[in-house]
Amino acid sequence: MASRAEQMQQVLRNFRSNTPEVEGAAVVSVDGLILASVLPQGTDEDRVSAMAAALLSLGERTSAELQRGTLEQVYVRGSSGYIILMQAGPEAVLETIAGSQAKLGMVLLDMKRAAQEIARLV
Repeated sequence: MASRAEQMQQVLRNFRSNTPEVEGAAVVSVDGLILASVLPQGTDEDRVSAMAAALLSLGERTSAELQRGTLEQVYVRGSSGYIILMQAGPEAVLETIAGSQAKLGMVLLDMKRAAQEIARLV
């Protein structure tokens, strides 16, 4: 039987292959540690995980301060695409890098499914 890390890696591979607009994805602990990733070659996993943790922390604080409930997602849109963070259970976050032509509805739907699978593994 595959380890949890290998199973998470497989979920990410399936997510990326089923969603063509997705250029990379990672599962990051709320502490900022990479648990699994399928990031583009040359991407610094430690930097990605640290930035995800910072975005998550800021998003949670903002959501709480403005009384918007529990944080579910964080989006960053740049001229070349998107970075989307989505909770994957209480201990992890699914981070997705998508191109500028991505159909966000489809990406979010596939992210939700992947996040649910990851939450069961974490």
